[in-house]
Amino acid sequence: MTLGVNLSFCVKRWVTPELWAPIVREDLGLDLVQLSFDLVDPTWPDDVLAAQAGDIRKSAEEARITVHSAFIGLAHYTFSQLLHPDPRVRDVAEDWLRCAYRFAGSAGITRVGGPLGAIASSRNGREADSLPRADYEDLIVRMRRLAEAAKAEGLVELYVEPTPMRREWPWTVDQAVKMSHDLADSAVPWKYCLDWGHGTFEPLYGRYRASMEPWFAALCEDVGVIHVQQTDFQYDRHWDFTEAGRIDPLEAAALHRSHGLSDTPVFLEVFYPFERADASVLDGVKRSVELLKPAFA
Repeated sequence: MTLGVNLSFCVKRWVTPELWAPIVREDLGLDLVQLSFDLVDPTWPDDVLAAQAGDIRKSAEEARITVHSAFIGLAHYTFSQLLHPDPRVRDVAEDWLRCAYRFAGSAGITRVGGPLGAIASSRNGREADSLPRADYEDLIVRMRRLAEAAKAEGLVELYVEPTPMRREWPWTVDQAVKMSHDLADSAVPWKYCLDWGHGTFEPLYGRYRASMEPWFAALCEDVGVIHVQQTDFQYDRHWDFTEAGRIDPLEAAALHRSHGLSDTPVFLEVFYPFERADASVLDGVKRSVELLKPAFA
């Protein structure tokens, strides 16, 4: 298996490739990373983005690191993106993703992904079980256009990350299977990033149905990448593995293998409070990688 790290732990800390590349290679002993767009906003001025892309290429090459993909990150995730009730905001979100693809291509990154967006909540607090048909059809049309834009920038895959919320899409296995069918002939493949903290969320799926197994079983051919972290199945914790939780790395790796996912890259994706000391963050990531390597590397 291939183990890498999402650079989410670097946000507001090790923000340039000159800083994070040596940490990944020398401190963590890894050679595969997933860039977070919390480190680079793809709507920055062109000259700034060109310099950032050049720095990523140079630092990755010098450290012998592969930047496998780039993910939306937390900042843009806070917006409703492609499912905002105002179509004009959806247009903006679509343009933002086009910018993300353009930057990724210039930095030598051939895959981009993340959650798609969130529908608006009702005033009474009831959460819908499905998207209105018109909104779903609009989403599919936009995703097809985005696949064409990605292909033009030299990208080879795009990823959808299902999240454990009824407000986001898709949040069930059946929804994900339908979306794969509806996007089967896109210009570049739309695949899934499955996250261990999402499919195991008991408040949404129930104590006996919260599991990664049905996701892997139904979507194994369409899984492009996997996120792993420690969690208690009660919230999407994104803890590192120094915390007590319910994810056993060896059992997780065995489940991947049993569904033919041995060649699917696995990225540690953890988030920390911004006020936590840098040395403590680095120690937590290092210890987590040490625990994960026997299972995934």
